[in-house]
Amino acid sequence: MALLCLWVCSLAAISFVGGAVSYGFFFGVTLVPVISFLYIFCVYSRFKIYQELGSRHMVCGEPVDYFFVLQNEDYFAFTGVSVRLFTDFSYVEEIPGDVEYELLPGDSFTYKTRLVCRYRGEYEVGVGEVVVTDFLRLFRVCYTNPGTVKAKVRPRVVQLSDLKAMEDFQAVVQRETFSDTEPDILVREYVPGDSLKQIHWKASARSGKLMTRIRTGEEKEGIAIFCDMTRFSTKPEVYLPLENRMLEVLLALGFFFAGKEMGFRVYYGQKGLVREQVQGMKDFDSFYQRVSEVIFEQEENGAVMLEEAVTLGRFQESQILFLILHRLDGHVMEMTEKMAAGGTAVVICAVTDGNLQDCLKQGNGRRKIMQIPIEAPLEGRL
Repeated sequence: MALLCLWVCSLAAISFVGGAVSYGFFFGVTLVPVISFLYIFCVYSRFKIYQELGSRHMVCGEPVDYFFVLQNEDYFAFTGVSVRLFTDFSYVEEIPGDVEYELLPGDSFTYKTRLVCRYRGEYEVGVGEVVVTDFLRLFRVCYTNPGTVKAKVRPRVVQLSDLKAMEDFQAVVQRETFSDTEPDILVREYVPGDSLKQIHWKASARSGKLMTRIRTGEEKEGIAIFCDMTRFSTKPEVYLPLENRMLEVLLALGFFFAGKEMGFRVYYGQKGLVREQVQGMKDFDSFYQRVSEVIFEQEENGAVMLEEAVTLGRFQESQILFLILHRLDGHVMEMTEKMAAGGTAVVICAVTDGNLQDCLKQGNGRRKIMQIPIEAPLEGRL
């Protein structure tokens, strides 16, 4: 505003007074913003930022060493330069606020700290924008840092001391294991997809409907986990937290069972139904590496994959099935109800912040529905 007032006064001077002084004053005031813009353009063209991560492969929530260097490689001083960091998916520890740096010719400034990524995925971190203010503080220009750094972040493994999801089913599993239908034989109602060789004809005759046997002496296949790999949004700020939490739930369950040397199977979609078999801790590291590389795709349809797995009978011989889903609809609830009626205890881990009160009321002794918030700590909820 002061410069504008001076320019208006200089314009009035050359209009009503004239003379070399008036014109010199006019051109001097007029050239000030031009010189300021030229300065900002020079800074934009010549100013250098160097930044480096201690490791490009990170685990979300674990800090890594990070530093950036502001370098003046020109012949005039840079003043009023500040940086802005990416803050949506990561943060830098102990970074000063909006500090403006002044660098003399050949001078540099190095800042060492640590950087923490919040979510699994691949995204830009560190210095994202540069803000330049001219000497007279007339203009401020913000531009994107051309030398951004990308971090590839793996999901963290949450170590659970106990599993709340199993509490309601231990008595059910134990009761069925010692059922007195026949010594060492457990029978349940036949479900399409069961092997015909396992039909128990005596029990079928007594009950008037087909019953299939499960030999508990050899033990059922145990635990199965299905994880929906559908991408539900095109916006990183929406899908990154959600996908990160779903993988955290999957790995937390896997680590808990592997730590107790309990074998389990995992199913998920990657342009087709993928099956993982983990027998214990000896298999967990390789399982973690594969899960860290999975890709969530919008083309994947979790409900279709789940129905395919049910149709193929993938879960029929499982004592407990864990479903890690983002959305619950009537079709999913119907499928899980049939599986529960067929003898498989079902735990639905709904990873969402939405209202699931109606669905939560449909839980029973064979089907448990748990809501897992996207951002809240996982410990004590699973």
